[in-house]
Parts: sequence; C-alpha cells; structure tokens
Amino acid sequence: MVKIKTAEEIELIRESALVVSKTLGMIASEIKPGVSPLYLDGLAETFIRDHGAEPGFLGMYDFPNTLNMSPNAQVVHGIPNDTPLEDGDIISVDCGALKNGYYGDHAYTFEVGDVAPETKKLLAVTKESLYVGIREFKLGNRVGDVGFAIQQFCESHGYGVVRELVGHGLGTELHESPEMPNYGKRGRGKKFADGMVVAIEPMINMGTRRIRQLKDGWTILTADGKPSAHFEHNIALVDGKPQLLSTFKYIYDALGIESDEEKEFRQDKQTV
Repeated sequence: MVKIKTAEEIELIRESALVVSKTLGMIASEIKPGVSPLYLDGLAETFIRDHGAEPGFLGMYDFPNTLNMSPNAQVVHGIPNDTPLEDGDIISVDCGALKNGYYGDHAYTFEVGDVAPETKKLLAVTKESLYVGIREFKLGNRVGDVGFAIQQFCESHGYGVVRELVGHGLGTELHESPEMPNYGKRGRGKKFADGMVVAIEPMINMGTRRIRQLKDGWTILTADGKPSAHFEHNIALVDGKPQLLSTFKYIYDALGIESDEEKEFRQDKQTV
C-alpha cells in the first residue's frame, strides 16, 4: 500500500535526503585514482553520523557497509573493498541515511580520472534519463509513464535498461510501495497522488540489459562485462508536480561543475 506523506513528513524526508546529498558531495572531492572504495566508505559513515543521522544501508538486510559502491561493469549493490580505483574507471556510489525516523536514498555515478568518451556518453544519457522520468511523475500519470519515458530515451541511444532492479517509494522504510521500474507501458500501474514520495533510479547498461550476481549475494554485474551507470533522486509529488528532495549541487560544487538541471524541479522557497 502506498503511504501518502504530509507536508511535515516530506520535510523530514528532505532533511534525510540532504544528509545523503552532502555525503555524496564530500565523497566527490575524494574520488581519484589510487583511493580505495573501503576508505571512502569509512569517510561516509563518519560524515553521516556527524550530521545527526545513521547510515541507512549498514546492516540493512545484513549489508556490511555504509555505501553501495559499484565500479565499471558492476550495476549496483557493490561491496566496498580495498582495491584502489584506477584512472578511467567509473563508480556508482549509492548512499542512504536515516534521520528522525525517515530515510534519504540516492546515487551518483562518478568519473575517476580520464574516462573514455563512450563511457562519458553513457553517464550523460543515464543522468538525463533520470530527469526524463521525473518529468512524468505528476498528477494524472501512472508508474508506467515514468518507466516508459526512461526506457524509450535510453533504448533510443542503444543502451540496455535493467529490468530486475527498480526504484521505490520512500519514507519511514527504505523501500516502500510503489515499485518504480525503469521500463513499462504508458497508462499502466499505480496512479500518482499528491503526497507520494519516490526514489527514481535508472540503471542503464552500455550493452545488454541482462545481469548476473556474484557469489557474495550482493554485487550485480552486466552479463557482457560492459559498463553500467546509475543515478537516483528522491522526489515528492506536491501540488501535482514533482519536487526534488535530494540534490547533486554538493557534488557539482566539489567538482567545479555548473548546472541548472534541477531548477525546474525546485520551488523558490526551497534551499539546499
């Protein structure tokens, strides 16, 4: 059952989401060749706790770390290890935080050093598909409208859209209804209503959409070994329109990137 949130609950989710946003911004300045995912994971845990929250993933379903860190052909759910990042890698960093009883949960795929042009394109298209999907999260639409938009956009570039892993509702639980697939048919699925809060998260592969899982029971990889990208935002439906609760602003500040991509999903009164 979908849990409709009050304005007060949406603000609490925003507060938790911003802890995640700031954590990802901190991580952004540390990601470079030679740095290990396990080192970054330790920084993230300390940062989250220092900001009055708890790591949302640590211990969830027995996951052993604070961050999901998934380099290159890993799609999601990678376990941080001590293998140093290399020049040309990409790495998806998915982070969750629990504060005041509510979760924030979003992700960004980072470039490590000089990344190949075709990989840069995968990241750009995947991130743009996130906003393509968010635009469909509006009153009168349904879950299938979001998935259809993301699928059509990514497949038009020749990429594979992962089917087995999906976005979700968000609130006092990390994973609430409705599921938010990145594929679908227009007009199908749960109808959107004001007060819904969801995590939309395209997981897009350079090659086949097929995936496989490592024996660790967590790490998901592309079946053909080609790179995968993952971006995620938390969004509330307010007055019939999507409103971002998370932001990539702190990442862009750390990396010296100028962007107005989030502007259409924010209200003047919002601050980050």
